[in-house]
Amino acid sequence: MNAGIKGIGRYLPERIVTNHELEQRMDTTDEWIRTRTGIEERRIADDSMNTSDLAYEAAKNAIDNAGIAPEEIDLILVATVTPDQPFPTVSCILQDRLGAKKAAAMDISAACAGFMYGMVTAKQFIESGTYKHILVVGVEKLSKITDWNDRNTAVLFGDGAGAVVMGPVSEGRGILAFELGSDGSGGKHLYQEEYIVMNGREVFKFAVRQMGESAVNVIEKAGLSKSDVDMLIPHQANIRIMEASRQRLELPEEKMSKTVNKYGNTSAASIPISIVEELEAGKIKEDDVIVMVGFGGGLTWGAIAMRWGK
Repeated sequence: MNAGIKGIGRYLPERIVTNHELEQRMDTTDEWIRTRTGIEERRIADDSMNTSDLAYEAAKNAIDNAGIAPEEIDLILVATVTPDQPFPTVSCILQDRLGAKKAAAMDISAACAGFMYGMVTAKQFIESGTYKHILVVGVEKLSKITDWNDRNTAVLFGDGAGAVVMGPVSEGRGILAFELGSDGSGGKHLYQEEYIVMNGREVFKFAVRQMGESAVNVIEKAGLSKSDVDMLIPHQANIRIMEASRQRLELPEEKMSKTVNKYGNTSAASIPISIVEELEAGKIKEDDVIVMVGFGGGLTWGAIAMRWGK
């Protein structure tokens, strides 16, 4: 039994904050932000909207897209580092609000790699025959832990949510291979006190190396070659890191998803948000080979190779 994606959805707050707006608030420029990160604007949720509200909208869209009822969800996994509060978890709030009456629920904390961890966890339950439909959500309201006076981090982050319903798919489709990893010794380079604190240089070096390595590893584990990849969906952290991964896979520009310019770094939400973007643009088709790869605080990383389709 293969585990794959049966439905997908996303939600982005309405408010757009451009680089030009940040120029008015801190010592930075649009050109500086664009050339170093690739970001032009990001979405920011208002104070009345919680992380669980963002997750609910994306989850509802994914369930509708899968063509199932909330009562058919067996497990809810929410990847986030910005929950509404320590407990109850976002996943439990979601279980109640969706009316997913028979679903177990838990949050996963692996920062920007969280969605990869969630998908791989779901895979185990599905392929063992334990559960049939699992809702995996990547969601962040990073604006609430961003220091808007720190020009090194404030320009990077945005809010948003992406969700998938995972379940059994036909032979040869779904997740073909995965890799998860961690290096706790690097935790000092990216962490939260009151706000996000980051040693950009060290995180950049780690990400460039690890994203490329992990992407190559899952392609090899799946018994594929670089030329078999139809779409690379990297965590949307920084265009230079993403480009390094694309070049490592020897892919043309049109085969890499790029949403960082519009939404910034949405952490665990960035990969599912990007999948929806490429589907809507007609760039992901039935039986395409997709490689997803993310990295984040912890330090953590994860990559998945999958063949698209039900």
